Amino acid sequence: MLQKDFKRLAMILLFAPFALWIVLLVVLPHIGMIRLSLREKVAPRVYEFGFANYLDFVNEPIYWNTLLRTGSMSLLVTALALLIGFPIAYYIAKLASNRTRGALFLICLIPLWVSDLIRAFGWILLLRETGVVSSFLQWSGIVDQPVEFLYNDVTVIVGLVYTVMLFMIVPLVSTLDGMDNSMIEAGYNLGGNGFTVLRRIIIPYAMPGIVSGCIVVFMLTAGSYLTPILLGGKNSSWFTEQIYNQFITRFNWEAGAAFGILLLLFTSTVIWLGLKLSGQTLANTVAKS
Repeated sequence: MLQKDFKRLAMILLFAPFALWIVLLVVLPHIGMIRLSLREKVAPRVYEFGFANYLDFVNEPIYWNTLLRTGSMSLLVTALALLIGFPIAYYIAKLASNRTRGALFLICLIPLWVSDLIRAFGWILLLRETGVVSSFLQWSGIVDQPVEFLYNDVTVIVGLVYTVMLFMIVPLVSTLDGMDNSMIEAGYNLGGNGFTVLRRIIIPYAMPGIVSGCIVVFMLTAGSYLTPILLGGKNSSWFTEQIYNQFITRFNWEAGAAFGILLLLFTSTVIWLGLKLSGQTLANTVAKS
C-alpha cells in the first residue's frame, strides 16, 4: 500500500509542473482574454457585457479581409514548407549517414540561434535597395539600377518559410525514421515505380508527421508578427498587426482581445478541417510524430 501511494505521489509531482504551466500560462490567460473581449465601453471607465467588439469585426471589411488574407498566406507558407521540407526530411531519415544527419540538423537549427528580429533584419540587409542581392545584380550587369526586393508578398513568404522550416522537418524525420525500409523494397519488388511507392507507401506512412508539421507551421505563421511587418512593410496586411494596433496604438484592449480570440478560433477551425480532410485525429498525430 505504501509503495502504491509513493508511486501516485511521484506521478502527481511529475505532472504538477506541466499542469501548472498549462493552467497559469494557457488556460487562465485565455479566460481573461475572453472576459475582456466581452466588455463594451459605454463611458469612460464604464463597461457592460456584450458582443460589440465582435460585431465591429464583422461590420468592418478590412478586419475580416485581413484575417482571410492571413489565413490564405499561412496555408501557402505551410504548403511550401511541406514541399521543401519533405525531401530534406526523407534524406535525413532514410539516406543520410549518422554524421551527415547531425550536420543537416545543425544547418536546420541555425535560424533558431537568433531571434525573429535578427533574422528579419538579415533578410532586409540582403534584399533592400542597397542590399547584397541588388548590389550583386548591378555589379554583374543584369540590372542597371538598384532593385527593391522588400515590401511585397513574395519576400514575406520567403522569410516565413525560412523561419518555420525546422518545425516541418522535425516531425517528418521522426515519423519517417520509424518506417521499415523493407516496406519500400516491397513496393519496388511488386512492380511499383518511384512515384507509386511515394504515393502508396511513403506518404500514407508519413501522414501523421505531415499533419503534425502542418499544424505547427500554420499556427506559427498565422501568429507571426515581426517577419510580416518588417519584410512586408505597410502593405503586409497581417492580422497580428491589427491586434497590435488595437492593444498598443488605440489602447482598445477589449477589441484587441476579441481579435485575438477570433484569430484563435479561425486557426483552430482550419486545423479541424485539415484533420477531417486528411482522415487523421489529433491524438494519433501527436502519438506518431
